[in-house]
Amino acid sequence: MNYYLGVDGGGSKTLAVVADSTGRIRGRGTGGCGNHQLGAELAEQSIQQAVSDALAQAGLMHTDIAHASFGLAGADREPDFAILRPLVSALGLSRYHIVCDTVIAMRAGTRQRDGVVLICGSGTNCYGVNTAGRELQIGGFGYAFGDFGGGSELAIEVFRSVIRAWEGREEPTALTELTLAALGCGSVEEMFHRYLDEGKRVPHTLAKLLFQAGPEDAVARTILERQGLELGKAASAVIRRLGMERDTFDVVLAGSVLTRGAGAELIRRVHEEVKRAAPACRLQRLEMEPVAGAILLAMDDAGEMPGPEVYEQLQRELAVKERDIAWGID
Repeated sequence: MNYYLGVDGGGSKTLAVVADSTGRIRGRGTGGCGNHQLGAELAEQSIQQAVSDALAQAGLMHTDIAHASFGLAGADREPDFAILRPLVSALGLSRYHIVCDTVIAMRAGTRQRDGVVLICGSGTNCYGVNTAGRELQIGGFGYAFGDFGGGSELAIEVFRSVIRAWEGREEPTALTELTLAALGCGSVEEMFHRYLDEGKRVPHTLAKLLFQAGPEDAVARTILERQGLELGKAASAVIRRLGMERDTFDVVLAGSVLTRGAGAELIRRVHEEVKRAAPACRLQRLEMEPVAGAILLAMDDAGEMPGPEVYEQLQRELAVKERDIAWGID
């Protein structure tokens, strides 16, 4: 029996799991922030704690792990890996690899090694790998570097749309009443001056108001459609640059905006764009925790081809708890 270690290191928490060859989870461990860009020392401590606790719960040593996979937020470029390699090496594992957390999200959402993943959580990102193993990431670096959206930016779109409607630069919107209630303000004028005078930041939680306003509100619908279009463009660019237009693969949708409340307008625009680029591709909602993808990648690298029973076991043990509404697409 072989044992595998998977680690998902994000901005708020780190999760490590140990699984055997059947996909059964033998141990779990958690830690704090695993993103070195928010503090390398903190990330190192968080990853060490999560790994140590997972191994202890499994009753295993580092030397018992056949292969380990680390999906870490911020593992985007060579300067990042220059920091992360010695950090992970210090754990004493003999065989491991480090990838961006987008990679493990994709692997968790498909039963193939090739595919594309779209992330839309606090920010956006897109990654793909073709059948030849060639990889490409587009996005993940913010608005100035070509991205649009994610929870933080969508919240700002909500806030500014309310102000524009108040000023007469935008049509009236149901977002106004929802935003004022969410922020505890009696009027848009009060909200405007409070946030301007006090230098307050727009809370990212306003993004969810777009889904509450729904398709009946033209302003909310326009924002959601733009988000879907931008995500679809990112995925289409990855598909074309990797030569995947004729392939059959999954486009995995991950991140809170896409898995916990995405409106039909947003999903429909993504669907239209990616189908135009690769007619045989399929949209697939992420239904397992991304750390499951780390386990699957570790198995891939060890040469152990996971069968249907492994996916089913991981699904039972690492299913995403919050489910999306119906998409309204074929």
